[in-house]
Amino acid sequence: MVSTDTLGIGDLASRTGVPIRTIRFYCDEGLLEPARSTGGHRRFDAATVDRLNLIRRLRGLGLGLRSIADILAGQRSLAEAVAAERAALDREVTTLAWRRSVLRAVEEAPLADRTTRLQLLSAVQDGFSAHETLVRLWRPMTTGPIPPDTARMFLDIGAPRPPELPTPEQVVAYAELVLLASDRALATRLRASTLVDHDRIADLGALHAAVGAACELAAPRVAAGARATPGPALDRFVAAHAAALNARDTPEFRRALNRRTAADRHPRLRRYWHLAGEVTGEPAPVGVTHTWLLDALDHSVS
Repeated sequence: MVSTDTLGIGDLASRTGVPIRTIRFYCDEGLLEPARSTGGHRRFDAATVDRLNLIRRLRGLGLGLRSIADILAGQRSLAEAVAAERAALDREVTTLAWRRSVLRAVEEAPLADRTTRLQLLSAVQDGFSAHETLVRLWRPMTTGPIPPDTARMFLDIGAPRPPELPTPEQVVAYAELVLLASDRALATRLRASTLVDHDRIADLGALHAAVGAACELAAPRVAAGARATPGPALDRFVAAHAAALNARDTPEFRRALNRRTAADRHPRLRRYWHLAGEVTGEPAPVGVTHTWLLDALDHSVS
């Protein structure tokens, strides 16, 4: 038997300001669970007023019915639902910013280059899928006996995330990065060079930290556009590899290191690091600086 303290759908609409047709919709979706009178009419208890007001406020925040149902059922907290909605909006805004810059990049291209640019940019759906392509290129370098911090470093440097508000120049650079990352020959070259001898190195973390220090030492010269020449930065770079392999920094060791890293000086990889720098806006990107050190090594043994 339905309590006499219940509300009819019209009374509930008056107390909450929610239209009757919307209340019916919420009932049909399971957000509200009314009782039925002997005549088959919906009846609502007093607690439904607070429940419906909560639903109205959550809808005002833009939350979907599924999220609201989870909150009402106690399967998800309000904070969790709001965070998820914000993350979805962040992704949508980023996607729209990418599309806007893509359109501007096509619009601003010289007439003679517009078809080529359109072909390049149309192959990249959005910044998120583009980033995944870069991650797939570098992910093989994060497997095996590689410390987690080193793995993250590889991905952060090799697969930079697209800017949240990219310029037309940055979306063009990122699209070309994706084109290079899709080249199987480049992936083979990376595995054949950068990963060589890793099974012989006891402490990869220490090696990459030392190489990073060498890159930091060389960064000011790279940013200034200086020619790659031997010096303290190269000495630290070679010493890092020698220590990792329990060897000494000798002319023969430098020649062997130069041969092992020759693939990292390939024009396609150089272009990759140049484009990554355009995306990040760094004056001396790590990839460019690392190549500068390899060039200095090559000059030192030539």
